[in-house]
Amino acid sequence: MRIRHAAVAVLATMTLGLAGCGGSGDKPASDSVSGTVTLQTWALTPKFTDYLNQLISGFEAKYPGTKVQLLDQPGDGYADKVLSQAASNTLPDVINLPPDYALPLARQGLLKDVSKGAGVDLDSTYVAGGIDAYKYSGLGSAVYAYPWYLNTDLDYWNTKQFKACGLDPAKPPATTDELFAQAATMHAKCPDNFLMSRKPDATDFTRAGIPILSDDGKKFVFNTDQAAALVDRYKDAFQKGYLPSSVLNSDYQGNSKLFTQGKVAWSTGGATGLADFQKDNPSLKGNVAVTNALDTPPLYVQGVSVSAKSKHLATATALAEWVTNADNQNKFGHLVNIFPSTSASASDPYFAKDDGSELAHARVLAFNELKTAKSLAPYELNQDMQTILDQQIALALKGSVTSRKALDDAVAKLNQMLSRQK
Repeated sequence: MRIRHAAVAVLATMTLGLAGCGGSGDKPASDSVSGTVTLQTWALTPKFTDYLNQLISGFEAKYPGTKVQLLDQPGDGYADKVLSQAASNTLPDVINLPPDYALPLARQGLLKDVSKGAGVDLDSTYVAGGIDAYKYSGLGSAVYAYPWYLNTDLDYWNTKQFKACGLDPAKPPATTDELFAQAATMHAKCPDNFLMSRKPDATDFTRAGIPILSDDGKKFVFNTDQAAALVDRYKDAFQKGYLPSSVLNSDYQGNSKLFTQGKVAWSTGGATGLADFQKDNPSLKGNVAVTNALDTPPLYVQGVSVSAKSKHLATATALAEWVTNADNQNKFGHLVNIFPSTSASASDPYFAKDDGSELAHARVLAFNELKTAKSLAPYELNQDMQTILDQQIALALKGSVTSRKALDDAVAKLNQMLSRQK
């Protein structure tokens, strides 16, 4: 399942001016749960057609007089499709949106604040990180989607390399501080082996408690002494040889690929990562330990938003809550490698009980992480911005510029880009 999404700058910039458009909101919205509404999903058919049909049938049975029309969009070009719908006033009543796609629509008043007039209590129904993912800087406490399905990362460690390089495979790093310490130990014992294999990014600032965006969402603010000290720490590790030199290359393969090849001793991945590693490299079987993610686990979110322009707002709201209730999310989570966003799902043994198998152990670890997992970078930080930050950090690690100058330059460029989105 596709769960990670880079923010799309074109969606943010081209929706400017849409707030004044009319469309499906030209007539008063109905206060009763009745009438026909549209549900738009993203690349779920034909694989999950049966599930979606059952989902819709259940809703229509619970609310006689309602009808749900399913729209499933292809995987490619979804952001452009949503943009076109918004511009032409044909945004579906209920629409699957990741947080970065929902942000520009929320700014233009096109999505309902589901924290108001909801039929469920958000805080007691969904995990906190899922709700927070749809709160945006500068938009107050509003929530612009019901969290639907989630994912997170676990850490995977090559125990064979640990044993050979003076580390205890039963005690791999649990924090970033421990990662640096054990990377030094590995390098001293095995100079050609690597425990660390990526340079820092914005998520590392969040883990260290460094603000990335101002509270009003108007500017990036991560060019601080604390952030520069963090980059300096990675710079020192890189120049001492704790990281492979390829991490600064534009064609860097990533730690997952190098881990699979047995070239580095640590990687991150989803709950099914172990099976993928072993499939691609059978020699890893029996030589990989899985633990929770370092420090604060990352959260990857898909949500269900309600169009503020819906003619049947009560029906659309009820449908979004139906799609994301614990029972329906649990059923979906049994079909695909994702996790439900509902707190009540902890009573489902499939997610909460470790039966001793490697897959179940990883699944339970990941599910339990969701209680504390967070979106580690603001969705205003789109892919183009991340590329600029990545380039500046690479210059700092090479020693071409100081860490503070790299961050100052990145913030200056990113704030120019951010101002064009507003």
